[in-house]
Amino acid sequence: MLAAGPRHRILRKMADDTPASLAERLRRLEVDPKDLEESFLRGSGPGGQKINKTSSTVRLVHRPTGVEVRCQDERSQAQNRLTALERLCEALENRRQAEAAARQAAREKERRRHRPKPPRVKRRMLEDKRRRGQTKAGRRTPGTE
Repeated sequence: MLAAGPRHRILRKMADDTPASLAERLRRLEVDPKDLEESFLRGSGPGGQKINKTSSTVRLVHRPTGVEVRCQDERSQAQNRLTALERLCEALENRRQAEAAARQAAREKERRRHRPKPPRVKRRMLEDKRRRGQTKAGRRTPGTE
């Protein structure tokens, strides 16, 4: 019977043997290699005996944000590790862009909420209020003011 989850897992902290371009990208994102949790698991899916015996799947977790990336594209653990790092950078960049867009949208919404109404809109709104008041005044019982 197969156990739930991976049968073999090696867990370690991120080492500093990444290529210069990737290291620069991580530095720009302010990612400390000590904040990355790296684990190697056995792969899943097609591949038969080879994928069932080797721990070539790489799982990276950025602890401060909780972003998790898995990669099992290649047979090589080292190549999967680099691909996982690139995907992690992309995920963190996308997250930062989404946060910046949300902050910008909130600022724009607040700005629109507080801006003065255009004169035509204000005039029409007042006309509608006056018309509504006249309609309500016609419904009053006679003799009350």
